[in-house]
Amino acid sequence: MRQFAEIEDLAGIVRDALGAGCRVVTVDRLRGGSKKGVYRVRLGGTSTASVIVYSWAEAENFWPGAREADPADPFAPASGLAPFLAAQRSLDRLGARVPRVHLADDSRSRYPADVAVVEDVSGGTLEALFETDPARAAKALGDLAETLEVMHGHQGQHYGRVDLLERNGPVSEVSCERRVLDRALRDLEEAARRDGRIAAAGAALRDRLRELAERVSPRTEYGLVHGELGPDHVLVDADGQPVLIDIEGLMYFDVEWEHVFLQLRFGERYPALVRPGLDPRRLDFYMLAMRLSLVAGPLRLLDGDFPDRAFMQGIAEHNTKEALALLPLRQP
Repeated sequence: MRQFAEIEDLAGIVRDALGAGCRVVTVDRLRGGSKKGVYRVRLGGTSTASVIVYSWAEAENFWPGAREADPADPFAPASGLAPFLAAQRSLDRLGARVPRVHLADDSRSRYPADVAVVEDVSGGTLEALFETDPARAAKALGDLAETLEVMHGHQGQHYGRVDLLERNGPVSEVSCERRVLDRALRDLEEAARRDGRIAAAGAALRDRLRELAERVSPRTEYGLVHGELGPDHVLVDADGQPVLIDIEGLMYFDVEWEHVFLQLRFGERYPALVRPGLDPRRLDFYMLAMRLSLVAGPLRLLDGDFPDRAFMQGIAEHNTKEALALLPLRQP
């Protein structure tokens, strides 16, 4: 039975962050996280009405049996205070809006896990705002496009997660496209073990992945990308500005990888985010690889005890159909 944080667990760390006079009134664990716990803490005795606490405790991580990761692989699981703070610093330096950090602690002396107390951005998600206030959402979407232009234009000569590059970690000798191909083939293998439709089309999907990868030319400069930027990972603050969250996977990589995810998650609103100069061959290859990732990942998560099972099953089912639809039609 997983044990999550209660008021008494978080009261001390929140007082350390905001001062001894603040009082924790309620603690609510927010839904949706699979690698860290996200808690909204409502306060009394202070001008700050609420804060968010991130907890990277083991009990908050629902991913079962992660395989041994190549330290140079930017797709290796990104979780913990170090990648969060490295991403927060990098984005803040570029002028991208991220939640302000009140306190960060990995000493385990105050709390038995990496923990951060951050600003509670009160405007909700961009995803929700599309439904409740379309005009305000459109303005935030335009500002998000400008933020992404800055991020993607911030180039590096090596790809990898920013926290690893910041620590002079290993630099991969494998190209981005080869990295994506290897990952997609593993995802295909995992998905085929869990879904008969993917298994039946396994050879065709494998051949298609390799064919698309062979069309991609080498590249030596990479943009700064969020990696999983959907409208649920963008909050909107009181001034209407977009605020990026779930930033631990921030990395230098092909910007087409980001744009494929943006296209999937923003759908009909994606044209507001598109930019000129994207490589169409990379987009085609990365789209199939992304679809397979969004089959294998949710199904892998469902091997464990992730609570919102219908939601994850729905993601896997939708992307199974979309991945199969990307195969060329057979000639009669």
